[in-house]
Amino acid sequence: MKTIRKIMVYFILFLVLSGAGIWLFMQQAVFGAEPEGTRLERIKKSQNYREGSFKNQSFTPDLAEGVTYWDILKAYLAKSVDREPTQALPSVKTNLKTLISEEPAVVWFGHSSYLIKLAGKTILIDPVFSGNASPVSFFGKNYEGSNVYTAEDFPNIDLLVLTHDHYDHLDYATVTALRSGVKKVVTALGVGAHLEKWGYDSTQIQELDWQEEIVLDSTLTLTALPARHFSGRGFKRNQTLWASYMLRSPNYSIYIGGDSG
Repeated sequence: MKTIRKIMVYFILFLVLSGAGIWLFMQQAVFGAEPEGTRLERIKKSQNYREGSFKNQSFTPDLAEGVTYWDILKAYLAKSVDREPTQALPSVKTNLKTLISEEPAVVWFGHSSYLIKLAGKTILIDPVFSGNASPVSFFGKNYEGSNVYTAEDFPNIDLLVLTHDHYDHLDYATVTALRSGVKKVVTALGVGAHLEKWGYDSTQIQELDWQEEIVLDSTLTLTALPARHFSGRGFKRNQTLWASYMLRSPNYSIYIGGDSG
């Protein structure tokens, strides 16, 4: 009986210490903040928020039909699968501070990160330049050749557009490094809570629900559109919205998809 009691005590102690360790780890700034107060009240009024979380407009499974997480793990561990490029990805580094174009110009940085020059404005989408798309430095590293830009390479940003709060779209290190040069941020409902925790002023941030539109000036409008995806930086999903956008000038329309289509 004494041995069993000792095991139980050690097990409970292990659970307590593990829980405390996880809680402390989750207090890091990189995880951002959950919406609360007036931000949360606005979220609760959204027709896209039901039963405590945001919902897609149509059924959107995490995995393809017939595929399980076990299938994905087996494929990842299979030695026959090339999981990483065997050489550096080809890239061209553009001087973003001297980039001038009368027509729309787009510089793609990989995945959903890109810069748009349109109507004399510099618009940056989902920038990730920290070297890894995760809350820890040893996971989600950039492939060689896809990490040629840093925050120091950017001019002042007229508009920072964030589609949702996943780590490969909303990068703590990058958006904090860019903060002093960002004039305005447009993002989806709730995401502003992360940014305010990271030092952005609430007056810089405009959060949109699907189908809401803002007029940026006489030349540009931005409309938030539905997307099929999910959100979250911790254990609880879908407390902030995910969105695609339509960026319009008098002569051009540019669709910003994020992780949707």
